[in-house]
Amino acid sequence: MKDENTICKVLPQPKDLIVFLTVIRKLSFAAAAEELGQSPAYISKRIGVLETNLATRLFHRSTRKIVLTDDGERTQRWAMRILTDIDDMVDDLTEAQHIPRGFLHICTTFGFGRKHVAPAIAKLSEQFPELEVRLEVFDRAVDIIQEGFDLEIRVGEDLPQQHICKMLKSNNRILCATPDYLEKYGTPQKLDDLHNHSCLVLKERNSPFGIWNLHDGKKEISLPISGLLSSNHGEIVLQWGLQGRGIVMRSFWDVKHLLEEGKLVQILPAYTQTANIWAVYPTRLSHSAKLRVCVEFLEKHLKGI
Repeated sequence: MKDENTICKVLPQPKDLIVFLTVIRKLSFAAAAEELGQSPAYISKRIGVLETNLATRLFHRSTRKIVLTDDGERTQRWAMRILTDIDDMVDDLTEAQHIPRGFLHICTTFGFGRKHVAPAIAKLSEQFPELEVRLEVFDRAVDIIQEGFDLEIRVGEDLPQQHICKMLKSNNRILCATPDYLEKYGTPQKLDDLHNHSCLVLKERNSPFGIWNLHDGKKEISLPISGLLSSNHGEIVLQWGLQGRGIVMRSFWDVKHLLEEGKLVQILPAYTQTANIWAVYPTRLSHSAKLRVCVEFLEKHLKGI
């Protein structure tokens, strides 16, 4: 039994099929050589290689003319089909780099996905009707290659080094609480004051539990926090914050409207946590029109949040 490498070596090459079809069209090795810019010896060699690989004779040759054998006629039909399929493959791949269409598998987090990515995808689908998009949401780390995703929209600075990461929008997490909570327990004036407050603890993705990593524009500060309530879901923690159960740290995009409505008040505004919004993908945008238009669309859409 031949091994896989041996089988690959005897497969006919597209260049030999082109030579073969040119000889048929020109009815002459010499004329085919002239059209292809090669020598008659080259044409004869390539036909010989093709006949060897196919283990058959393709032409009846004489000094005056060449005639296809029965196997040569069958080979002609297959050669035309194969070369057409190769052309179609190249055309399809070329179009895929310029025309956004086909299936796109996207993942992101629950809160950001529901509030911002899902509405953006709906508008994207309306603008590009040949795109089929599946959006999945998680509050856990995702291996986009292993799990079959084309694109992840990620909030935060825990980025995979093996993939391409493009920042879609700058964002910070801020500390805030309800006016009622602050009236009852006082407004913290410095970071150390947080030790005397109930902090709503979130364990999300790969973030450390019970640690708020903050910066003041000059240095990074890792602040241990504690509280009676903790969760692995950001929307639950925010809900508790709105119920006056403690101080919460949330992305600005998540609480902007609550600050404007006076339902929350930002505290210690000099201290924030960087949590930019990123597109993470394994393939360069120039290689995929569907991925490129999606990333560009999301970048434009997220500027308004």
